[in-house]
Amino acid sequence: MTWLVAYQSGVQAEVIALWLGHESPTTTHQYVEANLAMKEKALAKLEDPNIKVQRYRAPDNLIEFLNRL
Repeated sequence: MTWLVAYQSGVQAEVIALWLGHESPTTTHQYVEANLAMKEKALAKLEDPNIKVQRYRAPDNLIEFLNRL
């Protein structure tokens, strides 16, 4: 388990700071902020794929086979 997974699961920053050997939870908080900022920056670069979502349509022979079961 990474420290970020632990943090996102609700483990307090003070506990994570102790696990990581940080002198202060402030140090741990800096990493959290950096990580969130990196995620926001990456999400901002994403564009809408403009893909039409289509529902899968099974071939007739598959439907016929399943109906015979």
